[in-house]
Amino acid sequence: MMNKTLTTFCLLLCAASMFAQDLKPFELTDAWLTGVDEIAPSSTTVSVRKKKTLLIFSLHTGFEHWTIPHTEAVMKLIAEKSGAFKVVTSKDISVFEKDNLKNYDAVVLNNNCSIGDERNIFWDVLKTDSTLTEQVARMKAKQLEDNLLSYVDRGGGLVVLHGAITMENKSDNFSQMVGGSFDYHPKQQNIAVKLVDPKHPMVQAFGGEGFEHIDEAYIFNNAYSQLNFHPLLYMEADKISGLKEPIGDNIKYISWIKRYGKGHVFYSSPSHNAQAFEDPKLLRFFLDGMQYAVGDLKCDDSPMK
Repeated sequence: MMNKTLTTFCLLLCAASMFAQDLKPFELTDAWLTGVDEIAPSSTTVSVRKKKTLLIFSLHTGFEHWTIPHTEAVMKLIAEKSGAFKVVTSKDISVFEKDNLKNYDAVVLNNNCSIGDERNIFWDVLKTDSTLTEQVARMKAKQLEDNLLSYVDRGGGLVVLHGAITMENKSDNFSQMVGGSFDYHPKQQNIAVKLVDPKHPMVQAFGGEGFEHIDEAYIFNNAYSQLNFHPLLYMEADKISGLKEPIGDNIKYISWIKRYGKGHVFYSSPSHNAQAFEDPKLLRFFLDGMQYAVGDLKCDDSPMK
């Protein structure tokens, strides 16, 4: 049965490669997740003696990425299969209360797109609470964001996946913490992803080579211009179709790590489609990102500038 499942999964993977420019959403199923499990790493890159606790936060109030449930399931799977993590999942903003955050070694933000008017997921939720005045709701939203900033500043880990960078997209403080803000993206297309430094421990999963990847080519603004992070993956702007305007710097980073106070932040734009999780190299990359976030995988994370 296991061999049959693996064969089916491989056939699906080949089909995805053949029709990569036309990736279609599909439902999360046990069979698909079993296929991912069979190619997922069975251990972490860095051995650990004590399990760390991860919170995977999957609430969205704005654009709904169809892959949200897939991302949550896969991140939970690779974290627990490695034996290095315990996982808690939630869509409740109360997890960002100070007393709750202290229970976690790292927070994984899963495509937490906020509504376009203010781009503030906490305000999006609290403004619907009829028991709160607007002033109180705004104060509470700010407090929850400050709690997250303080949590990372004091040593907590943060993993930010794809659209999660828009969670507090108009907040300068959030942008400084994660390394940038979302500006826009052209249509989905094949992206030639390249490694900034093939010898860096965080990209060892790729064996020293870049890879072809179907995704949204995210363009960033705000804190991104400071390049206050250690880049891992990049794309070349002149290879991307549909840009709004010519871009001066042809190298556009799409994944990085950075320090924020005593904490560690890992961002990956690649992961828009669930088909990305059918690549064992990317699964290892995400697991290494979790290990970096909790401080187990130690490496050069000095900023570019």
